[in-house]
Amino acid sequence: MKIGIVGGTGYTGAELLRLLATHPQADVQVITSRSECGKAVSELYPGLRGKMDIPFTEPDNEVLSQCDLVFFATPNGIAMQSVPTLLDKGVKVIDLAADFRLTNPADWRQWYGVDHACPQLLGEAIYGLPEMNREAIRQARLVANPGCYPTATQLGLLPLIQNDLVEGTVIVDAKSGVSGAGRGAKVASLMCEVSESFKAYGVAGHRHLPEIRQGLSRMSASFDGELVFVPHLTPMIRGIHATAYTTVRDHSIDLQALYEQAYEDEPFVDVMPAGSLPETRSVKACNQCRIAAHRPQGGDTVVILSVIDNLVKGAAGQAIQNMNIMFGLDEATGLDVPAIMP
Repeated sequence: MKIGIVGGTGYTGAELLRLLATHPQADVQVITSRSECGKAVSELYPGLRGKMDIPFTEPDNEVLSQCDLVFFATPNGIAMQSVPTLLDKGVKVIDLAADFRLTNPADWRQWYGVDHACPQLLGEAIYGLPEMNREAIRQARLVANPGCYPTATQLGLLPLIQNDLVEGTVIVDAKSGVSGAGRGAKVASLMCEVSESFKAYGVAGHRHLPEIRQGLSRMSASFDGELVFVPHLTPMIRGIHATAYTTVRDHSIDLQALYEQAYEDEPFVDVMPAGSLPETRSVKACNQCRIAAHRPQGGDTVVILSVIDNLVKGAAGQAIQNMNIMFGLDEATGLDVPAIMP
């Protein structure tokens, strides 16, 4: 497959390069970056020497149209400027930003502050959570790769929502490593600012909130409970830990059996043994989501723990998983690697 990447210098773009460099069916032919145009990829990322030596180029739709698939690893609002042209030329697209995640253009304007450039495509774009939309992804020409927080949250809640077990409010308390803020130079992301500290943000409303709410509603038309989502910034580089709290209608349900059955055929969701406490380090640099389901003291509250690497299952790895599905490959191609330690 001839692959193009628009935006190869951010953390998700770099992770795409790392994973695609050893993918047996992917031939990365175009990598764009205005700031690094002309520089070899291996010069910016020495770890890719001998694996990925092509130069960065200026974005050019005519050049990108020669690819079979183009990944957009760009800031929100960029992909939607080029996607209609590429689709018209028969190129498949996976957008790792938020341009096509929300189906309602009014929601997009509310949360991102600008009008959508191609609202006619919002209804066509397939939300790229394979565990929920695998068959639709197979036929898709445009995939909206989910956000990192929404991936961890929705995978944690999917078995409960799909079986109409949720009763009342769902509270999601989520924590992310600093790489989730991107690679741009920002004071709030400097190590001296985040080290030895821990804080919540986006409490009044985070951009991933409507995406999560939309996803849960798609899982079950009967879901109408209130969703409270509070993200936190933690002093680590990679990882997301999402803790979801809710009550269930059927208090006799065997949570462990429910989750094991729901994910028994999923290559990248690991339901851990009863009583487990998944750690973000257990998914570092791999495409796994590890989940544990708890009912503290046998009470009414259910607690679901879900961990992912925000740059892999939360971004680049999931994008490649979607690519594999779109082209009829084994879903784990290029992704079946364990987490790194330490």
